[in-house]
Amino acid sequence: IITLSDLECDYINARSCCSKLNKWVLPEVIGHAVVTVLMLISLHWFIFLLNLPVATWNIYRYIMVPSGNMGVFDPTEIHNRGQLKSHMKEAMIKLGFHLLCFFMYLYRLVSKIAPK
Repeated sequence: IITLSDLECDYINARSCCSKLNKWVLPEVIGHAVVTVLMLISLHWFIFLLNLPVATWNIYRYIMVPSGNMGVFDPTEIHNRGQLKSHMKEAMIKLGFHLLCFFMYLYRLVSKIAPK
């Protein structure tokens, strides 16, 4: 979010912004897919079903990068057709999702450890 807002305010150029963001796309896809599979294996159905659409969206977004683009974030197209705003909106939604998941995981951890 900070890198995208820096690009929006012209503090950094599009190429350096996109290279910073693209560096984290593949680890995000792999990490989220691993967490989703682990929730399936451990039979946490609610959390699995909550993570499945986000993991699917991450994989779809990674696979559907047009050939010739630098990655999911492309410096030649980030200012076209409002892509910067859509990337910012997606980042905010993911931040909310990850905050929700953090507190759900924390609650599950404390409820398993706490004596009754």
